[in-house]
Amino acid sequence: MGEPILVTEVGPRDGLQMSHSIMPTQVKIRWIEAMAKAGVKEIEVGSFVPPKLVPQMADTAEIVEASLGIPNLHVIALVPNLKGAQRAYECGAHAVIVPVSVSEAHSRANTRKGSLDQVEEVRHIVDWARTQDRPMKVDAGCATAFGCSIDGDVPESRVVEVATALAEAGVDSMALADTVGYGNPAQVRRLVRAVRAAVGTKLKRLHLHDTMGLGIANALVGLEEGIRCFDSALGGLGGCPFAPGASGNIVTEDLVFMLESMGFDTEIDLDALLKAREILQGGIPEETLLGNVARAGIPPTYRNAA
Repeated sequence: MGEPILVTEVGPRDGLQMSHSIMPTQVKIRWIEAMAKAGVKEIEVGSFVPPKLVPQMADTAEIVEASLGIPNLHVIALVPNLKGAQRAYECGAHAVIVPVSVSEAHSRANTRKGSLDQVEEVRHIVDWARTQDRPMKVDAGCATAFGCSIDGDVPESRVVEVATALAEAGVDSMALADTVGYGNPAQVRRLVRAVRAAVGTKLKRLHLHDTMGLGIANALVGLEEGIRCFDSALGGLGGCPFAPGASGNIVTEDLVFMLESMGFDTEIDLDALLKAREILQGGIPEETLLGNVARAGIPPTYRNAA
């Protein structure tokens, strides 16, 4: 055991975009610093989207620039289009992730484009990024891959079609995202196998939400299927403003507890992670944080893989 697993923290972007209040910029920076100090190696620190639509992300440029000063931290920003990617590049982001909804209705609500039109936007971003002096990874997230609160069922063949188009567009990697948390373990197994058969190693990660309480179970199946990168959010915050009913991401603390208890190595100090959670709560005191580890405490039987 001791096999490495990459846990990507998405709380500063996905977690905060649904917050009822706006976390002060300096608190957000301290929170990101504390998570990095706990051993989190990759953080999605914000998104370059119109502040009038998502005011919680208005300080993303400042957050990216501050995060670049944190040693050994891979800094990611979400961008919906080429303009956003160019802003992320100017600020120095190491990577961008571009959402591409498999659900046509969610795609139009989220980006004002149909799914395949958004794939073309990704192609433009990839082509532009390849001409720049500094490398910047371009990843894509196949949103609503496991179901949609607007369209309902999303055919697995459609997920494979969009994933294949993204691979052909030249993305460095992609995630399957359960944006509204409707997925189940059997579905995760089928879809990971189907998409991997189509795009091979381009499929790197799972982005899971816990709406129906199956997020950790879905992560475990992904683990069994060879996925070694997972998105999660401290305190289980998160959701999509353009997907009715979407609730929080899987809880970073609980995911780390499961992985480390099983013998995998996240390189994350769980006790330090809980201290970072205190900064998060202080920055948005009216929000309810979730998580079994925080509620029950770290048991005396727990041992980090390292």
